[in-house]
Amino acid sequence: MRITESKKITDFFGCNVFNDGVMQKYMPRETYNELKEVTDLGKPLNKELANKVAKAMKEWAGDMGATHYTHWFQPLTGTTAEKHDSFISIDKSGNTVLEFTGSNLRKGEADASSFPSGGIRATFEARGYTVWDCSSPAFIKKSRNGAGILCIPTAFCSYTGEALDKKTPLLRSMEAINREGVRLLKILGVDAERVTANVGGEQEYFLIDKRDYNRRDDLKFTGRTLFGAMPPKGQEKNDQYYATIKDRVSDFMAELNEELWKLGITAKTQHNEVAPAQHELAPIFCTANIATDQNQLIMETLKKVADNHGLTCLLHEKPFAGVNGSGKHNNWSLCTDKGLNLLKPGANPSQNYPFLLFFTAVLAALDEYFDLVRMSAATLGNESRLGGHEAPPTVISAFIGEDMQQLFDALLSHSATGAHEKQRLNTGLNFVADIGKDFSDRNRTSPFAFTGNKFEFRMVGSSATLSTPNVVLNAAVSEMLSRMSDRLEKADKSRLHEEALGLACEFYERHKRIVFNGNGYSKEWFEEAEKRGLVHIDNSITAYDALLAPKNVALFEKFKIMNKKELESRRAIYLDNYEKTALIEARTMLMMAKREILPACMEWEDKLARDIEKLDAAGTNFGGVQKIQLAKTDALVNELFSDIEKLEAQIQEMQDLESSYDRCVFFRDRIKDTMDALRAAADSLETIVSRKVWPIPTYADILFYE
Repeated sequence: MRITESKKITDFFGCNVFNDGVMQKYMPRETYNELKEVTDLGKPLNKELANKVAKAMKEWAGDMGATHYTHWFQPLTGTTAEKHDSFISIDKSGNTVLEFTGSNLRKGEADASSFPSGGIRATFEARGYTVWDCSSPAFIKKSRNGAGILCIPTAFCSYTGEALDKKTPLLRSMEAINREGVRLLKILGVDAERVTANVGGEQEYFLIDKRDYNRRDDLKFTGRTLFGAMPPKGQEKNDQYYATIKDRVSDFMAELNEELWKLGITAKTQHNEVAPAQHELAPIFCTANIATDQNQLIMETLKKVADNHGLTCLLHEKPFAGVNGSGKHNNWSLCTDKGLNLLKPGANPSQNYPFLLFFTAVLAALDEYFDLVRMSAATLGNESRLGGHEAPPTVISAFIGEDMQQLFDALLSHSATGAHEKQRLNTGLNFVADIGKDFSDRNRTSPFAFTGNKFEFRMVGSSATLSTPNVVLNAAVSEMLSRMSDRLEKADKSRLHEEALGLACEFYERHKRIVFNGNGYSKEWFEEAEKRGLVHIDNSITAYDALLAPKNVALFEKFKIMNKKELESRRAIYLDNYEKTALIEARTMLMMAKREILPACMEWEDKLARDIEKLDAAGTNFGGVQKIQLAKTDALVNELFSDIEKLEAQIQEMQDLESSYDRCVFFRDRIKDTMDALRAAADSLETIVSRKVWPIPTYADILFYE
């Protein structure tokens, strides 16, 4: 029985989270207030306070049935990691007691050499530390039988202090944008003690029947299909998007929502996506670090709950060729502690100086650091999705809408009017009220779109962490805000508003080449982008080079987000992951082709040959169709076998190369083409070989399982 059948959502929302209400219940008022000063005002966490918090956390965890605790962190694998320790300890008298101290809460130890480090840690340099992130609430994860684990969100660093995770740079970048945002606002006379980057991540995913998943080695090993001919029907009728959710998926979503709500995740929107068997979930905005933590939990919970319903959740960016892949739209905004959304134009945007400055700072950041923005969405899986008329192109640009374009054109020509008059939309129906139009339209072809009070970064892949794109956005925008403050601090204070307006116009004029409100899928846009000097980075290997560009190293070092050593390690890790992912895909394709598809095709050839032999023995002129089918099959089998041998040789050649970079380039430039050719031959064979003989579930089976 669903919880919501007997309880309101608000009765159990966040019940597995050490949230504000729980803290007030289990902590003395003085301890609670001290902790709030640490989380809200950035005051240091002392040992005494940590002990008090640990005591309250242990008591709550025990009441919730938790027997173990873990420092839950996000290493550079792109997923999460945890090591469980029970609360059991032995006192001086040899008695078994339950213990959880401030030291246990604040710091843990992990084998840093066993996680990706890009050369920072060697096998003989194993020590690494996990450190409590008290800005993200602890929570309890429960197994199917109710066993509970207290999860403490932590950062992860090496023995020598370098960041070995996704969280540490994100927290550093949030401090940078807070510092620079508050600095600029104080110059403008705006009351603010804190500026926070808020994020809402829209998660797309596929659901397929678990039985089909278990029969496909490519799905099990790579997360995507390496073979598969298109079925007669795909997504061409656009009848899946927002369609009625089928009962089996609806039951899955109901359980998913309850599990997420228990974890304090504000799962808000759910719907069918464009492709068959594709869906989306979107939570409400929260701070960037908590949004990143919660998105990791969302991905984990999607997979766990799907299993309960005989389904498998696919998070790969392109699990099926020929239909839309999955992304993770990163909606990003900036707000003050007083509730002011700094990216909201307001009723009079031409005189909303904070908005004009922060808005143009974002555009300038996108233009100057386009290579980092592109890098932040670069993975091998995402390469198959980006630029395919289903996701944004790989040329970075910003959509701001006609109204914003007209506003800045008017400001530059000194013809801006006063308040923006909200437009109404007349539906032409007497019984339907007129509705207000938003400040901007939506442009699904833009990589980076302004949507009225936030920017939507649409390039991020569905399996990716939200950390990397937000580190880049926070860092790049911090730099532009810093430059603006440097200028305005020297300005004539009696003309501050005029100076601010002039500065916003100057930034817009200098960086307006990044603005494009048209069709990002069109060939004409790529030609126009080249004329504007915008660089097209169409592959991940090139994109990773941005991490070591001198201007980008200087950016990260200026705000103490990452040093050059940490950036070098990330580039090495990303290349290593690209290489290993590529090899796994190539080996899996080779295995399936040799052990499943080729034998099935030869079996089909044998059947056709025997049928022809029987018909010939009958002394008739029958068997003409079988002979044609046999000839077609044999020609494709020869192609398949030739490509198998070629791929096998190329895999060995790739492995013999000395550097990871060279192996990645070899895969990109040589092996991908061979894999495409091998797939083409296999997919053609799928269309003529008997369904009874074909060894793996087809797209028709998988995508239309209900």
